[in-house]
Amino acid sequence: MLESRLISLLRRNKDLGRNISSNLGRWGFTATKISNETSFSILGQQRLFSSLPKLAPSSRNFIRRTFVNYGLRSFHHLNHKGVHRTSFRNISTVAASAAENKEGLKFLVTAGPHARKMVGIWLFTSAAWVFSMVVLGGVTRLTRSGLSMTDWKFTGSLPPLTDEDWLVEFEKYKQSPEYKRVNKGMDIEDFKFIYWMEYAHRMWGRALGIMFALPFSYFLRKGYITVRLGLRLSGLFALGAGQGLIGWWMVKSGLEEPASEYVEPRVSPYRLAAHLTSAFAIYCGLFWTALSVVMPEPPAESLACVRGAAKVKRLALPVGILVGITAISGAFVAGNDAGRAFNTFPKMGDTWIPDDIFSMKPLIRNFFENTSTVQLDHRILATATLAAIGGLWLSTRKLDMHPAVRHLIGSTMGMAALQVTLGISTLLSYVPVSLGTAHQAGALTLLTFMILLNHTVRRPSTSLLKTLPSSVAKMV
Repeated sequence: MLESRLISLLRRNKDLGRNISSNLGRWGFTATKISNETSFSILGQQRLFSSLPKLAPSSRNFIRRTFVNYGLRSFHHLNHKGVHRTSFRNISTVAASAAENKEGLKFLVTAGPHARKMVGIWLFTSAAWVFSMVVLGGVTRLTRSGLSMTDWKFTGSLPPLTDEDWLVEFEKYKQSPEYKRVNKGMDIEDFKFIYWMEYAHRMWGRALGIMFALPFSYFLRKGYITVRLGLRLSGLFALGAGQGLIGWWMVKSGLEEPASEYVEPRVSPYRLAAHLTSAFAIYCGLFWTALSVVMPEPPAESLACVRGAAKVKRLALPVGILVGITAISGAFVAGNDAGRAFNTFPKMGDTWIPDDIFSMKPLIRNFFENTSTVQLDHRILATATLAAIGGLWLSTRKLDMHPAVRHLIGSTMGMAALQVTLGISTLLSYVPVSLGTAHQAGALTLLTFMILLNHTVRRPSTSLLKTLPSSVAKMV
């Protein structure tokens, strides 16, 4: 009898809660709806559990099962209507607005998480495209294909489509210093290979411009992109457009007659370094911006982890700058063809330091034009970079850090060791295309790790800091 009365009580509570919540829903109080339904559920629980001790064990078990089933059905009913989902979505939106307005956290992309995801995918794709451009440019340089096209148009042009067109292009190339001094006697099939390499590199860059501009226009039209992000991306787009001009400026230097008949025609190392540095800058800007869009807050578990990340940042920033300088020095190694000299390690030939490292006047020219000095500088910088990253790894092992930061430091250490190994192997093998390309890609990969590390250890917003505990208990 008592069991029937309790079940009837539960049903009355359910009907009463549904009627009140439906009235409140018509008045627009979604959150109050949940609160009232919960209060009636709690009332039913209190009445039920106050009566349980008076019942027999079998009756208590039956009533408990009935109450649990009712609770699950009620929760499913509310969730099916979208009450919980809508409320939590509103709460997260309000919290984000409060953080943006009161605590200074400003998102680069408006219109919510879906818009941030779309813009982030676009930016990461653009960064990956630039990465592939750097790799393709390395292959073009190492196969000596960069001087095969002796003219340039900003919008590009169709490739030779007939035998007559190929003969015209081949005749143009025969007038260049490279053909006369390096490739004299080359047949047209070999010329087609180097021509296609340079043509692919140029058109791949133009395709990147289209792939960047069209989504950029779409997101601007939709209103997803803030003014701050729009200005940053416009600057990167302008730098990318200028990259084509820098590339032609570099190639043009290789089409000029060398000062001496004993000098092999090649592009200016200064212009090659400018071309590669510009590509690296575009890549770094795109990658950093993409990270800022999809990860507006750094990972943080506690205030202790934030303090540990701040200590890592003080070391990671100068190490990242050193990685960038080492990569730029590699551009001068490529521009002077210094990788094909002193193909021994650790010594440079029979000595540790060549005798002619300061043979040019003025003195500063040796650091950019002297083959011996340029390669020695790159060796020293590469060794210093490996030592600096190793020091970063050792000095941060005992710090309280987020696991992602710790794994990232370890991965950076491994990538630095791999890059040095690639560099030594490339030198000892007399710069084959495969290893030379891998070494250039490795430089950009190591720089990627350093960008990711510096982005991950930046300071969280004030709103996030207020929610963090002082420390996190460690699992034993």
